[in-house]
Amino acid sequence: MDCGPTCIRMISKFYGKSFDGAYLRELTSLRGDGATMGGLVDAAENIGFGTLVLSSDYKTLAEQIPLPCIAHWRQRHYVVVYEATATKVVVADPGHGLITYSRQDFLKGWIPEKNANEDSEGILLLFETTPAFFSQEDNQISSKSVKGFLAPYFRPYQRHIWQLFLGLFLASLLQLGLPFLTQEIVDTGINTRNLNFVTLVLVAQLVLFISQSGLSVIRNWILLHVTSRINLRMLSDFLMKLMNLPISFFESKSTGDIMQRIQDHNRVQAFLSATTLDVLFSTVTLTIFGAILYYFNPQLFLVFIIGSALYMAWVLLFMKKRAKIDYQYFDQSSGNQSSTIQLINGMQEIKLNGSEKRRRWEWEAIQARLFKLNMASLSLSQSQNEGGRVINEVKNILISYIAARSVINGELTLGAMLSVQYIIGQMNVPVNNFIAFIRSYQDAKLSLERLAEIHNKTNEENVDELLISELPEDKTIKVSGLNFRYGSSTSALVLNNINFQIPQGKVTAIVGASGSGKTTLLKLLLKYHDLTDGKIEIGNGNLKNLSYNFWRKQCGVVMQEGYIFADSVARNISESDENGGVNRKKLAHSVHVANIGDFVEELPNGYNTRIGSSGMGISGGQKQRILIARAVYKDPEYIFFDEATSALDANNEAVIMRNLEAFFKGKTVVVVAHRLSTVKNADQIIVLDKGSIIEKGTHVALVQSKGYYYSLVKNQLELGS
Repeated sequence: MDCGPTCIRMISKFYGKSFDGAYLRELTSLRGDGATMGGLVDAAENIGFGTLVLSSDYKTLAEQIPLPCIAHWRQRHYVVVYEATATKVVVADPGHGLITYSRQDFLKGWIPEKNANEDSEGILLLFETTPAFFSQEDNQISSKSVKGFLAPYFRPYQRHIWQLFLGLFLASLLQLGLPFLTQEIVDTGINTRNLNFVTLVLVAQLVLFISQSGLSVIRNWILLHVTSRINLRMLSDFLMKLMNLPISFFESKSTGDIMQRIQDHNRVQAFLSATTLDVLFSTVTLTIFGAILYYFNPQLFLVFIIGSALYMAWVLLFMKKRAKIDYQYFDQSSGNQSSTIQLINGMQEIKLNGSEKRRRWEWEAIQARLFKLNMASLSLSQSQNEGGRVINEVKNILISYIAARSVINGELTLGAMLSVQYIIGQMNVPVNNFIAFIRSYQDAKLSLERLAEIHNKTNEENVDELLISELPEDKTIKVSGLNFRYGSSTSALVLNNINFQIPQGKVTAIVGASGSGKTTLLKLLLKYHDLTDGKIEIGNGNLKNLSYNFWRKQCGVVMQEGYIFADSVARNISESDENGGVNRKKLAHSVHVANIGDFVEELPNGYNTRIGSSGMGISGGQKQRILIARAVYKDPEYIFFDEATSALDANNEAVIMRNLEAFFKGKTVVVVAHRLSTVKNADQIIVLDKGSIIEKGTHVALVQSKGYYYSLVKNQLELGS
């Protein structure tokens, strides 16, 4: 999904500039189905490139096209072409790195036609640098900002951190005596056959071991206390951040992507709780035992340092490849999450359409890709681990040889040699801990970068913005010169030059064929998106200057895709109650208006019956009535209904519409609907077609004019021919 922005990032780097991936994704107006070519053009020109999109055959690409450029790959992907010759093409695939294709293999991916030949054409995006590009400042997220991400979470626990350091210091002091006690057992106790001395030293070692174990238990409890609370605070902050992001953000991210980022917190917690303390303790241990080893024999110390440095260098060689696999695994895991959720939620449709095999094959294809990544990760880990183990064992054997030779030559006592072996064993553990820390740090860093991408996004409502939290006296909504498009500036307008008013205290209906822009217009009135052009005013005040939270508190909304929570009927209806309680009087009124009382009374536990994904299933009509009751319970100034009665039978709809007429009195109402029975009593009707207003008026006036509206209602057989 991020391949387009990643390609622009690679080309920018080729010309010496580094841009943050999240920034480029924002510039490309990335949506759930990925970036469009128009979005890539917008992003590239925004950072100072001149661009040209063209169709080209292979000969032109190889001989005339300036490289690097972006090629549209397999009609759903983008790659960067770095080199094209008569026989081969070198591309950078965001998912797989540098790949060299033969001419024929490249043509199969670049040109969508089944029988592609040398004269067939594929799509290219060409780049040319301008002075504006070189004047841009790099906006790559610095490692400092990622490291600093954790600092605020640790500040409240400074006392606990000092306790951890005190424990480390005491444990280190206890460790200091162990090598010398080992030496004394052999050189003094055994050589002089003094059993009492040996017993005394062993008792001393036992006391030191028990003391170390006690300190370790205390340290681990303190660390668990701190890291658990930090992780809970981080996860809570992440969810708070998600709730503060604009609704448009969730239209550009899949459920699996967001779920994977939530799971990234587990890797951060594992890093904080396991490896962080280990590496601190290992640093102290390595320093103390390194000094003791140097005291016994500087040559042994030098061999250990060189061997350990080679071991760590070997491990570090694989880190870049490991990071690449991690990114690929994140993308595939996001797809796997979304696919699994889709399978579960869509099981009814799958069974009704007999598409079990098709959906299972799609799921298995994702599992196959995950398996390949797991195999690549395992292969990498084996190369990393086994190579490191060979280096480590060679180092240990060499140290043992030098120590044994020193004993034979009289340079070391036998007790000192055993102490050296003990020291080497103790020093190998910190080295392995450092290796584990490097891997865990890389995992946590990648996770923190993904989390920081969310935290760095602009909130829907910033605290430093002076937004108004008060409605003007004149509550009429005025829409002037409104244009809107999804995605990039090259995308077609969804709404074009919309001008109309929604009078205060009146009912305005918006009708039109499917895809005419009705729901989009409603979403703009609810501040889902920023307008491309024009303005929406309430009285004489611009809706843009009104607080998002305040405005939505004034609105009772039923959308087509309204959501029923896994909760009781009462709590679903009272969703707008900020205190989480239920006002029984308001609940009874909203249930009456939505004509849902009989349904609730038949439920096993009445209002306390759980519905939604973890409770009792409900029909589409019952769902819509609960959503209507939710809007009525809120008792707002403005009402916005988007096909709110489309799933209701005629009798229920008639009762609810009568009840709503009384409820609508004094409120400003906007109703989007296809059914004539829902809109015919509106004070005004706005008729949309292909994103433009083509008619306005009352039902009677529009029918008499026999225009587009007349054809809509006539097709419903509500009027005779």
